[in-house]
Amino acid sequence: MTSFDRLTSAAELEAILALDAVCFHRPWTRADYERELQDSGRCFLYVVRVDGAIVGYCSFWRVFDEIHLNNFAIHPSRRSQGLGRALLAHVLGEATAFGAPCATLEVRASNAAALALYEGGGFTRAGLRQAYYTHPVEDALILWRGRTGPP
Repeated sequence: MTSFDRLTSAAELEAILALDAVCFHRPWTRADYERELQDSGRCFLYVVRVDGAIVGYCSFWRVFDEIHLNNFAIHPSRRSQGLGRALLAHVLGEATAFGAPCATLEVRASNAAALALYEGGGFTRAGLRQAYYTHPVEDALILWRGRTGPP
């Protein structure tokens, strides 16, 4: 059974940290996530569970009428099963429901799978941040959904 929940306490951060360790070159720290959870009016962390286990998550900030996706991860063993698409749709639906129908994010220019996910979710390419990522150094594409660029 698949479910989506907003994480509001640090009790399940170990699962998020474990996902970060296998998905990202420079993962956030426990302290980073704890700070996010303390600012619940601006910072959001949604998880996707399969049979009760956290297998993916999306963290984002609400900034007026838009959200900025910070981290999005699905465990490698659970990719290509539609969970990323379902989580993205859930997050965008929740954001729209609380008055933030627009969304933006940065993604590695070489991350074809993530680009396909986001473009399939209605995001379009709107800019470039040169040398944004490290390990390895790489440009980031700026994507927007609901508008063609910054307000």
